[in-house]
Amino acid sequence: MDQPCRITDPETWIALIFAAKAAKDGVIRRSISWVDREVGRDRFLFEVRRRGFHLLMAGDQFVIVCDPRPVHILF
Repeated sequence: MDQPCRITDPETWIALIFAAKAAKDGVIRRSISWVDREVGRDRFLFEVRRRGFHLLMAGDQFVIVCDPRPVHILF
C-alpha cells in the first residue's frame, strides 16, 4: 500500500492546529486518518502531551481538550 501524501509541512500543520482559536481553552477535533497523513500519529501525540492537553479517540476522530485541568467523563 502506498504512503498517503502529505498536504502541508508537518511543522506548519502543528503550528496551525495549536494556534487556532479553539486551542485556547477549547476543543479541537481532527480525523485520525488526516492526522496520520499530515504529521504522523506519534508526532501528534507528542505535541498534545507536550502542551499538557488531553486526547480522546471517538470513532474515527481525535478530540483534544485544550486545557491542562482534570477532565471528567460523565457518561
